[in-house]
Amino acid sequence: MNDGVNGVALGVFIFFFVAVTVMGFLAARWRKAENENSLDEWGLGGRSFGTWVTWFLLGGDLYTAYTFVAVPAAIYAAGAAGFFAVPYTILVYPLIFTFLPRLWSVSHKHGYVTTADFVRGRFGSKGLSLAVAFTGLLATMPYIALQLVGIQAVLDVMGVGGGENTNWFIKDLPLLIAFGVLAAYTYSSGLRAPALIAFVKDTLIYIVIAVAIIYIPIKLGGFDEIFAAAGEKFSQINPATDKPVGALVPGEMGQWGYATLALGSALALFMYPHSITATLSSRSREVIRRNTTILPLYSLMLGLLALLGFMAIAAGVKVSNGQLAIPQLFENMFPDWFAGVAFAAIGIGALVPAAIMSIAAANLFTRNIYKDFLKPDATPAQETKVSKLVSLLVKVGALVFVLTMDKTVAINFQLLGGIWILQTFPALVGGLFTRWFHRWALIAGWAVGMIYGTAAAYGVASPTQKHFGGSSAEIPGIGEIGYIGLTAFVLNAVVTVVLTFVLRAAKAPDGIDETSPSDYTADAGDPGVKVELPPATVGAPGGH
Repeated sequence: MNDGVNGVALGVFIFFFVAVTVMGFLAARWRKAENENSLDEWGLGGRSFGTWVTWFLLGGDLYTAYTFVAVPAAIYAAGAAGFFAVPYTILVYPLIFTFLPRLWSVSHKHGYVTTADFVRGRFGSKGLSLAVAFTGLLATMPYIALQLVGIQAVLDVMGVGGGENTNWFIKDLPLLIAFGVLAAYTYSSGLRAPALIAFVKDTLIYIVIAVAIIYIPIKLGGFDEIFAAAGEKFSQINPATDKPVGALVPGEMGQWGYATLALGSALALFMYPHSITATLSSRSREVIRRNTTILPLYSLMLGLLALLGFMAIAAGVKVSNGQLAIPQLFENMFPDWFAGVAFAAIGIGALVPAAIMSIAAANLFTRNIYKDFLKPDATPAQETKVSKLVSLLVKVGALVFVLTMDKTVAINFQLLGGIWILQTFPALVGGLFTRWFHRWALIAGWAVGMIYGTAAAYGVASPTQKHFGGSSAEIPGIGEIGYIGLTAFVLNAVVTVVLTFVLRAAKAPDGIDETSPSDYTADAGDPGVKVELPPATVGAPGGH
């Protein structure tokens, strides 16, 4: 790692950062709305994005700076087990093809902005809606924080901010500036800003990956040399565990963990609020269907990106923090000017999802806490103002989280976030296809999944951590090691089904369903489509 600042790389990085900052502020004039005082406009871009804008927005949303840094870093540290991200992003697209168009249709019909809006309307339960909103907020906050970890990794490798003994303010000033600018243009332009910047972010990432996958292997002597070096490293014994440090191919003992982690992650990905925010911003259900067929192009990119972990080993990259492995690889292998391009791709790759995540979290708070419980008569203008302010607070909270806590804490909470958000699957996806599940059973199942998942993750130790050392543990009744989130989800589903039978037999009061079967296939331009969310049913029989 260079002792000083890489001036050329930093100059290129600043150029792209300034360019996307200007684009962020100009985005307020892009597809300018007649009425900006509406969450439909600020938080969903007017629900007007077509196929390509939605594709770039979803890609910028799902494939983050943390993905760029962490996936190859996992392979750098442990080998092929880190490839789980590739099959899970392949599994997810046929899955979302079955339910996202239905969610778009019913949300467009009733003006739903969040998944909790839909759950409340479908099951007539503010309590269940609050549970979904709370889980979304809880899972999103550490995800935003991890985008900062990605930017910090780039800044550290470029030598920006000084050494460990530098005054904390000077050291963190570049990060403070970056997220100050992010907060300003997100407040001003809403979802239009990350939608516009996503074009630059994804173009840069595709260029960097295309160059890296050709240029770096040539410099290292080809893929034979790369895999040989990786195999040699992973065959070494870790003195802390007395086992090999990794493997080029997952062993038999790790297959359950690999498969359950891939499946559980696929089920969880589109439960995250930011995924749904990007989805609901599109202008028709056909746009969603098209995107499920072309989004796998990002999985191809991810597979190539993952190989950078092996390249970092072959290049002799030595870092104490695995998150620095790929930025350091770029610093070592690329000319300074192109290293700057690569660092800009990672940096901008943090800004886009962080903006969408903060907007999604703000919409959840505004619609499902502020309006449902604090100010039921809030006007669209008041909702928009509150959402803008909360989006600022969310970003500040994530910044404080990263600056004051050890980075492993943020990673642990993000792992927990995946376990938690998966527990909203029965209410959201189940509700899109059936009204049979009872709202009280869904709340009970959610609670069981949340409690079990958190407790099981707390009990996982690693060589460096006593608690929250990973997201896999022994599956009860099977004895194999598997993904905790999927085990918790199965328990959640079992409790929900059993209690629904009991509550239906006891004729427990049901909430009012404000949707109708035709709502789930409605498209833009269909008669009766509402723009704003209808008032919540107050005093409905059995309502929460």
